[in-house]
Amino acid sequence: MDHKDLDVWKKSMDLVTEVYGWTKHFPDEEKFGLISQMRRAAVSIPSNIAEGSARKGDKELIYFVNVAIGSVSELETQYLIVLRLGFADSNKTLSDLLTNVKKLLLGYRNYVSRK
Repeated sequence: MDHKDLDVWKKSMDLVTEVYGWTKHFPDEEKFGLISQMRRAAVSIPSNIAEGSARKGDKELIYFVNVAIGSVSELETQYLIVLRLGFADSNKTLSDLLTNVKKLLLGYRNYVSRK
């Protein structure tokens, strides 16, 4: 199956779009701090799904799915830091996408592990 057909890849692409839109209103001094970190973490998620899908075996796929799970956790932490620092108001869409993508990644990893 092509990675672009996976719901987890599609939702993680939505997450990237949401992160880019949300972070463009952050303070300028965060351009090389949280903005950069959050965008890189978000981009890492669908990128790792794609890379893992292009590899030759399930063991490699699971490795890259695990990296994507780590990036979701990193992004979730950065989201909470932004809220604590008061750089932005909470974003329900972003919060829901984080939860959804994490669940989809965990489910996908379990599915591939059981094959």
